[in-house]
Amino acid sequence: MIREIALSTLLLAGLAVLTTQKLRAFQQQPAAPPRPASSHEVNPDGSITFRYRDGSAKKVSVATDAAFQPLPMTRSDDGIWTVTTPPLPPSIYGYTLNVDGVPELDPRNLNVRHNLESPASEVTVPAQPPAPWELTDIPHGVVARHVFTTHVAKNLPQNQSAYFVYTPPGYDPRHHGGYPVLYLLHGFSDAEDGWTAVGRAHLMLDSMIDSGKAVPMIVVMPLGYGNFNFLMKGGFANWDNASVVDDNTTLFGQMLETEVMPAIERDYNTAKGRENRAIAGLSMGGLESLTVGLNHTDQFAWIAAFSSAVQHEDFDQHIPGIDAKKADLRLLWVACGVEDHLIDHNRAFVSWARSKNLPVTAIETPGEHTWLVWRNNLLHVVPLLFRK
Repeated sequence: MIREIALSTLLLAGLAVLTTQKLRAFQQQPAAPPRPASSHEVNPDGSITFRYRDGSAKKVSVATDAAFQPLPMTRSDDGIWTVTTPPLPPSIYGYTLNVDGVPELDPRNLNVRHNLESPASEVTVPAQPPAPWELTDIPHGVVARHVFTTHVAKNLPQNQSAYFVYTPPGYDPRHHGGYPVLYLLHGFSDAEDGWTAVGRAHLMLDSMIDSGKAVPMIVVMPLGYGNFNFLMKGGFANWDNASVVDDNTTLFGQMLETEVMPAIERDYNTAKGRENRAIAGLSMGGLESLTVGLNHTDQFAWIAAFSSAVQHEDFDQHIPGIDAKKADLRLLWVACGVEDHLIDHNRAFVSWARSKNLPVTAIETPGEHTWLVWRNNLLHVVPLLFRK
């Protein structure tokens, strides 16, 4: 018994020594640097503080929708880079970090803006009361995605294209007379979810319909590439080639007219006649809206375009023989931000439209080629549509 107790005592003493040694070793290890409280923080005045930890980086900046130039960040002694923007108006802002010349998403922000060429992290400066693009306690419509085999568009994987359809709150497939339809087109490098995932068009429509500012309508948002290689091979450089731009625009128009529109009128309770159809879009979608709409005024009485990519400006070739009286447009609404690189081209289009006696409404707003401008455009044009 005495020998057993002695052995136990020795074992316990050994364990105590090992534990003490491990504790000292642990205490001698350098403490892990604390993580920043948040990589992006909206302050009470509407400014945003951005933080990024990288003690080895030499230069870090953040580019946002809110500023024309990237904002340089300052490194503190603990290796955290920080910058705070000026107070910003309520909106949804995209941003990317640039670390020693390499663009990066915010690794600590799971809200990512979808884009086929240049995704971005997102942060919302909320409004009070909530802005139309924010989720609120009102009736909501339904957004459904449809995939179809196209026999017109080129170079899509397995010839599969797609479109989203928004139906308003309380949509009734047997509603007498049907619902008017807005065809809403995205810009270059976005996909068919551009207006919902990034633009929040469905929430804005919910808000406008709920407040009585807009009539209940169906909104169709198709994938906007007539030739998918226009995006996938060459990227933005393709905009320098007028024939490549024309090919994409022409094929998209044919796909819309012969495949998408017939499917919508077959599957949804749509109101008949050109007075119940509108087409609108941003950037590439603005070019497509103007080209398709003005070449098919028998189909569309309402046309709107935001920051349109009309830089090649040969309007008589692309929209030949337009007759203002025969076109009988209810609306031709052309908007662009004054800091947008496309502002002069849009002004040229407006001058051409006026020379043809078309009833063009020209809108110029502050802003660049960003979603801050396009959300605002949609909020202003949708209440004008389908009014008697």
